[in-house]
Amino acid sequence: MKIALAQLNYHVGNFESNTAKIISHIHQAEQQGADLVVFAELCVCGYPSRDFLEFKEYIGLCEDAAKKIATECHNIACIIGLPTVNNNPEGKDLNNSAYFIEKGEVKAIVNKALLPNYDIFDEYRYFEPSTTFKCIDFKGHRIALTICEDLWNTIENPLYVTRPMDVLIKEEPDVMINIAASPFAYNHDEERIKILSDNAQRYGLPLFYVNHVGAQTELIFDGGSLVFDNAGNMADELPYFKEQVSYYELEDKSTVKLLQPATVRVKKQADIEQIHQALVLGIQDYFYKSGFKSAILGLSGGIDSAVVCALAAEALGPQNVMAVLLPSRFSSDHSVKDAEDLVRNLACKHEIVPIRHITEAFESTLHPQFQNLPFNIAEENIQSRSRAVVLMAMCNKFGYILLNTSNKSEAAVGYGTLYGDMCGGISVIGDVYKTQVFELARYLNREREIIPVNTIVKPPSAELRPNQKDTDSLPEYDILDAILMQYIENRCSSGEIIKMGYDEQTVRRVLRLVNIAEHKRYQTPPILRVSPKAFGMGRRMPIVGKYLS
Repeated sequence: MKIALAQLNYHVGNFESNTAKIISHIHQAEQQGADLVVFAELCVCGYPSRDFLEFKEYIGLCEDAAKKIATECHNIACIIGLPTVNNNPEGKDLNNSAYFIEKGEVKAIVNKALLPNYDIFDEYRYFEPSTTFKCIDFKGHRIALTICEDLWNTIENPLYVTRPMDVLIKEEPDVMINIAASPFAYNHDEERIKILSDNAQRYGLPLFYVNHVGAQTELIFDGGSLVFDNAGNMADELPYFKEQVSYYELEDKSTVKLLQPATVRVKKQADIEQIHQALVLGIQDYFYKSGFKSAILGLSGGIDSAVVCALAAEALGPQNVMAVLLPSRFSSDHSVKDAEDLVRNLACKHEIVPIRHITEAFESTLHPQFQNLPFNIAEENIQSRSRAVVLMAMCNKFGYILLNTSNKSEAAVGYGTLYGDMCGGISVIGDVYKTQVFELARYLNREREIIPVNTIVKPPSAELRPNQKDTDSLPEYDILDAILMQYIENRCSSGEIIKMGYDEQTVRRVLRLVNIAEHKRYQTPPILRVSPKAFGMGRRMPIVGKYLS
């Protein structure tokens, strides 16, 4: 049996595009002599559809698309993923399903059993878990078809009480096929490989796994579809962050023959290289799938905005990026020069709009209300909000989308101005710690200087008051980020972090800053997710909670 794995980029709710793409690749696979072409979990509608799934019309459009796809499958079979109506009156209204289509008809339906309900996943909100499992016979082979999480219960601390494959293996299948929607995090690829390899070894069967690629707002899917032999050895690994169709010959329970050169990586990519690729793809798909073309951002001369500008220029083309320099009376000459050097290196568009007269107008207007009180955070934030007014005005006038340039360290401790530097359409580096931003800058400079060296080596500053440095308000970033990582990603308490050797006063202050800034993060743009625990849909904290604050 010749199997094609189609690793493709889908668009949530774009049935016309998704259906056309699936049909096109069915024809392509058929021309290559494939017997079966396998597409990803919920490929018909895209993932995640979220509360679109609560509309009956949406589910009807999924079924209409599946019928159209079926009419193209006469000399080839296919596997597609879609939501379907649960006809059992008990339980949730929908199933997360896979259709096995052959000779123009749906010959088998497999429903997902293990529904993730943690971090970014909300599947039990919509779907009823399957409790029955049956293999599919095709071309003299018996297929154990599962959906994503159904193979993830082999971990040390199982999240579920059942394993669908423990039931399916009793029917003596020849091969496992798993269709998935597995989002990117910089540490997720190795975990994914290990779990799938363990499954192939546990059940003694070859395993074909196909994943989504592409970004859906904040979620980024990295592809990296996989094939294993029956001993758990990786036979092939599809490329990361791009579409690919690959072909294989399944001869028996132990033999998988590659019909093209293997694409297995010689060595694992460094985390920062993966983060770079993910962010570029995230920007591209956010703009393309939303129908936008041009980005704008405030360019301060600092490292955060410089990195975002460079990523945007790579993702969208420098001609589609407008960098606006917004110097205030506290901006240093070298910051303006650093920003100008960057736009020259990138060849992107730029404007200079001094904000001194704007902030002075605000301060003059508010003079009676400020009652001659000394300069403080109020005047600092007026500068940041003045910049936001200029940038949003240019968005409205010219159709730009504003890129937010706040990093994860700032977002964590609330070191930013609501309705100022925290505004935007998409947060590019909001899941990238400051220390990682420095790594990204050095990575972007790997072949030539893009980010000016002075931008990388100078002490970070918001430049909202004379001689301001980030360290006036925060611990050094290497210490801050280490504490934040333990608290946010590893869910360690203050006591646990203190036992690791960090200063008690610093730890308690940092965790308090994180918790009292929750109201700010609720009002920020969607954040491109690159870590295993990002702010936004994957981290849900009460705004007024007292614990650890």
